[in-house]
Amino acid sequence: MSAIGKANDVVRHAARGLLMGAADVVPGVSGGTVALLLGIYTRLIDTVRAAAGVLGALLRGRWRDAWHRLRSFEWGFALPLVVGIVVAVVALASVIDELLTDEPEVMAGLFFGLVAASVVVAWKMVEKPSAGLALTALAVGGLFFWLLGLQSGPVDDQTEIALFGAGIVAVCAMLLPGISGAFILLMLGVYPAAIAAVDDRVWGDLAALAAGAVLGLALFSNLIGRVLHRWHDPTLAVMVGLLLGSLRVLWPWPAGVGVISRHAEETIDGTDLGWAPAADLWLPALLAVAAASLVLVLSAMAARQGGSSRSTQARRN
Repeated sequence: MSAIGKANDVVRHAARGLLMGAADVVPGVSGGTVALLLGIYTRLIDTVRAAAGVLGALLRGRWRDAWHRLRSFEWGFALPLVVGIVVAVVALASVIDELLTDEPEVMAGLFFGLVAASVVVAWKMVEKPSAGLALTALAVGGLFFWLLGLQSGPVDDQTEIALFGAGIVAVCAMLLPGISGAFILLMLGVYPAAIAAVDDRVWGDLAALAAGAVLGLALFSNLIGRVLHRWHDPTLAVMVGLLLGSLRVLWPWPAGVGVISRHAEETIDGTDLGWAPAADLWLPALLAVAAASLVLVLSAMAARQGGSSRSTQARRN
């Protein structure tokens, strides 16, 4: 390939990364959906598993194996993609951080619509729907809804250990079809802290999140693939239940997304249930409908583009 052709590929991959990063920073929108739309989902999964193989070899002290894997790694695809993702996350973090603090109810309405539509998308991935799977999803959703009501909202000054654990869970979720890593961070109550860490360049917090993500990627990527392959529909049913239950975190009226206000010493608890005055309902509701419509349209486009669901592609890889 000529130098011009290689340069064009780098630009294309970086642009794809920008689009994926913009999706990943918003709870309820999976970067995998964008990757499927762009026609790189299978290649992305292959690259992720190759990277996990390198990390696994390094953690086990298999230096020669790690070196051979590194030599065959698809750097020309992975590096521009990662750079694009990072640039998008950093660019959007400031905007989202401000909105989470100043307009928590409005942002919760937006996220509510995104995740609610993701429930529909995830259920469509179930290959053989049944009453038993539906009851499983509802039971998991109800239990999770109740458990989330026990928390008192996000914790100020998240510890590095908590962020490390959140990184492990979030990256594992990102390997599953239809789940956004940002959604997992929001569900765990660390999403505002993670966004603030990116926006304010809190390197200790960012290092803890990144280290957790790297460890989770190395340890669990192959395990998750095997679980999806062996128990595909039950796994998706549980995932649908988690999405349903998590809507309590996003209940936009009146508590909004749980945040620690930077302008006042207060916590806005995203698990409280209630209704705001009717005059305050229209904007969160409008954004919820618009966001849900966007996810459903993107899902339909991805299905046409890929010719099969993301779950099927993940199992083949």
